[in-house]
Amino acid sequence: MKIYIFLPFFLFLFFNSCEKKEVVKPNILFIFADDQTYHGINALGNNEVITPNLDKLVHSGLTFTHTYNMGAWNGAVCIASRAMLNTGRMLWRAKNIANTSYNSFKENKMFWSQIMEKAGYETYMTGKWHVNYPADSIFNFTGQIRPGMPATVEESYNRPQSDKNSTWLPWQTKWGGFWEGGKHWSEVISDETIEFLNQAKEKENPFFMYIAFNAPHDPRQSPKEFVNKYPLENISIPNSYLPEYPFKNEMGCTESLRDERLAPFPRTEYSVKVHRQEYYAIITHMDEQVGKIISHLKKTRQDKNTYIIFSADHGLSCGNHGLMGKQNMYDHSMRVPLIIAGPDIPKNEKREMQVYLQDLMATTLNIAGINKPEYVDFNSLLPMIKSKDATSNYHEIYGAYLNQQRMIRTENYKLILYPEAKKYRLYNLKNDPEELTDICDEPDKFPLIEDLAIKLKKQQILMDDTLDLTRFFPEIF
Repeated sequence: MKIYIFLPFFLFLFFNSCEKKEVVKPNILFIFADDQTYHGINALGNNEVITPNLDKLVHSGLTFTHTYNMGAWNGAVCIASRAMLNTGRMLWRAKNIANTSYNSFKENKMFWSQIMEKAGYETYMTGKWHVNYPADSIFNFTGQIRPGMPATVEESYNRPQSDKNSTWLPWQTKWGGFWEGGKHWSEVISDETIEFLNQAKEKENPFFMYIAFNAPHDPRQSPKEFVNKYPLENISIPNSYLPEYPFKNEMGCTESLRDERLAPFPRTEYSVKVHRQEYYAIITHMDEQVGKIISHLKKTRQDKNTYIIFSADHGLSCGNHGLMGKQNMYDHSMRVPLIIAGPDIPKNEKREMQVYLQDLMATTLNIAGINKPEYVDFNSLLPMIKSKDATSNYHEIYGAYLNQQRMIRTENYKLILYPEAKKYRLYNLKNDPEELTDICDEPDKFPLIEDLAIKLKKQQILMDDTLDLTRFFPEIF
């Protein structure tokens, strides 16, 4: 009889508690490198670079193997990349916002971090920002906000001339740069990130952390022990090595472009080896800091409900095609790593479809259960994470640099145009993934070139790209 009397009451309590139970939103830890090409991780195909912690992340999560930055409207490619990432707008629309004012974006709470905050997240940012709006006004908490790159000195350019040129060395703290302040900036990043994680574990709200390393951007400085891991005799010359790229002036990569000034003209095999040695060393040093962050996340058991995302704002040539910087349309400069690990993410899997780096905003909103605002141009990667059979939102990848370069990339072919040179280049990506052989002059390729040009024109309209290519290439447009 007692059971009969009290059972409805217990059922009421049970169902009432179920109704009130809130779904716990996942944490999101976004780790962002600067100038790290897709091939800057050992587990993604480069046996020369030492990245044990990023390798573990690759094996514990899912990698999008063909992830691209769309390009830039000035020499600092990172500015455009980060503007697109934080506003969700494609290249030329992001430029219009950046060139007018971010004020309306901030006031209407449209930045990535502000959308997360509105959904109940505590937001944190440390490291490189390089968006022309104060980070501490759109994140709840910030660490040290760094500029686009560490300060450098003239001695770090046009080097090395020979194996006797040792004026500037990456471990010498006297040159400042990453050593400014007494502790390497990458180490400061890991310290500040761990400090915030300790604070976050005591709070109820989920966190969104935007952890932005300046590494491996030049000046590529790291402790001597890391440089010593890379004896020059073990550094290979890239297959696309050239003493000088034939259209460097017309494409905007002249000897006065800061990135290109780093190594002597014409390029020498020795100088390319030294720059790649220093590039790998600072990547390995950053990898150690990433390892510290992830280890602490696991130690505090915060990893159980945290998605970890690693990517970079763009790649880098570092000797490929006779170039040193990222102001070009080759995959080594446009293609970046994109790794996602966390609850329900497949382990050690890859997705080979073409996507954009800036899809990350929409992806994290999707993970957090937030509806994507209409103004966000990019798309969530979650459907492709959940299913191997899902297809990309992009049949082609578009690329641009100033008005001096345009590119269209399908899964099998890439067409690059240099308007000032009135020259185009065509690569068969399936047979020639390193883009070594220009096949545009082969007699049977013109219909393909025309088809790619039509695709590029359609992308230009979609992207609000006003550059009229017809007057430069009337034969194909």
